[in-house]
Amino acid sequence: MVPTNKVEDIGVREISEKAEAEKVFAVLEKPKEPYIHDANWSKRYNLNVDKIKSGDILEVAEVVRELSHRHMERGLSIGEKKMLATAKDILLSEMVLAEEMDHDVLNSKIDEIIKESYTAGIVAEATSSINGDTTNLD
Repeated sequence: MVPTNKVEDIGVREISEKAEAEKVFAVLEKPKEPYIHDANWSKRYNLNVDKIKSGDILEVAEVVRELSHRHMERGLSIGEKKMLATAKDILLSEMVLAEEMDHDVLNSKIDEIIKESYTAGIVAEATSSINGDTTNLD
């Protein structure tokens, strides 16, 4: 328990409302980005840690989406698997309250949204390569 006069000092905030939950689903629905080899995994790891620590549920959703997509495409290190589990637990614990939905049902819904967003990204990449589109990565 946290004394009410310390709530703001330590960064406790109210649970997200339904409108914020819809924004979370929009973040999760964003299609997979094209894979870019990232040799600096520690930078990516630290960026994700910062997003999780921010307390912003939308940033936590980004971590869940990006790590899930990466896991489907390339696999994750043990550290990133733990990070994905932590971020997903944070996301689920808040969304269960905001959506007033059973934990397992919500978990399945999130998994399905992430799979669909991954597939949408794959289709977009394939369409782009068929049409001869190239992306300048400079």
